[in-house]
Amino acid sequence: MRKIVLTAATAVLGLGMAAPALAQDGPPTNSPDRAFNGPRAGVLLGYDKLQPGSTDGSSIRGDRGADGLTYGGDIGYDIDNGGRFVFGVEGEVTGSTSKVTNNPVDAAALGYGRVKAGRDFYAGARVGYKLQPTTLLYVKGGYTNARLDLTANNGTVTTGQHYTLDGYRVGAGVEQAITARTYAKLEYRYSNYGNARLEFANGANTNNFSVDTDRHQVLAGVGFRF
Repeated sequence: MRKIVLTAATAVLGLGMAAPALAQDGPPTNSPDRAFNGPRAGVLLGYDKLQPGSTDGSSIRGDRGADGLTYGGDIGYDIDNGGRFVFGVEGEVTGSTSKVTNNPVDAAALGYGRVKAGRDFYAGARVGYKLQPTTLLYVKGGYTNARLDLTANNGTVTTGQHYTLDGYRVGAGVEQAITARTYAKLEYRYSNYGNARLEFANGANTNNFSVDTDRHQVLAGVGFRF
C-alpha cells in the first residue's frame, strides 16, 4: 500500500516539474499572482490507516488497526487576492479499502469486531501561504463523518451492521499550480472520531456513545479550477 502512495506522490511531483511546458498550452485564465483563486474540483488517492486511539475513557477500545487505499473526490472554493495568503472552504467524499479480517468475536479489531471502512464525508476550511506564485503550502481543518461496516458476534449469532462516527480532521499539504486551470497536491491528514452510533437495517439507530478512533492518511490529488 505504501508503494501506491509513493507512486501517486511521484506522479504529482512529475506533474509539477512539467508545469512550465504545460503552461504554454493556452492563455492563462487567472493572473500569475492569483493562481489559487476560484472554484475547484479534483480526485484523491492515497494511503489510509484506522487504529484505536489512546483515551482510557472510551466505551470501545482495541489494539489492532486496519490499513488500505483511500480514494474519492473533493470540491472547494479559494480566495486569492494576489498576496501571500489564500483562504478557502472545501468538501470531500471518499471511500476506503481498509479492513480488519480477524474473527468477528475478537474485540481487538478496533474494538468493533470485524471491520471494513466505508464512506467518509468531510467539510472544512484551509489557509495557505504562497511559497512561490504557483506553490501553496496550506493547513486545513474541519468536520468528518465516517462509516464502519461491522460484522459482530455475541457468541451465538453473527450480524452485520453499520457504525457512523463523528469527529474532526486536521492536516497540511502543498499544492502546485500546473497551468492556469490545473493543479496537483500532496497532503497528510489526521482524523479523530470521538462519537459513534450503531445503525440498524430498519433505519433506527442508537444514541451516540463515546469512542476513540484515529485515522492517518497521506493523499495525492489532481484537480481543475473553473
